[in-house]
Amino acid sequence: MDIRIQDILVMKKTHPCGEKQWLVLRTGADFRLRCLGCGHEIMVPRFKAEKNIRSVIRKESSTD
Repeated sequence: MDIRIQDILVMKKTHPCGEKQWLVLRTGADFRLRCLGCGHEIMVPRFKAEKNIRSVIRKESSTD
């Protein structure tokens, strides 16, 4: 799955604050994600995060 920094991931389950959208801050073997509802940051293993992704919202870069 092609996940890039600054993508917004819509997850299957909600965060306790009620938000389903997470901003990608770091990629690699682990993802660093920030909740767009409360700002909480977590590190999640890639395989676990990819299993729970419902959709990816990509911000198009204007530098191309």
